[in-house]
Amino acid sequence: MSPLKPGSKAPASGQYEIIGSRGSHTGTERTVTRGEPLPPTPKPGQGYVIADRTKNGAGRK
Repeated sequence: MSPLKPGSKAPASGQYEIIGSRGSHTGTERTVTRGEPLPPTPKPGQGYVIADRTKNGAGRK
């Protein structure tokens, strides 16, 4: 899965880890709600991957 770019809409609510420009894990996470834009990263070329989805069951039948 390729990293999501800052400013793109989050496909799911949860914790998103910042990934370095070469694909390395930084250990830094941000909490983002589904549909909200991903925040800017500290350095250019970084992106996000989902680390832990929210498990609240909201919106599910």
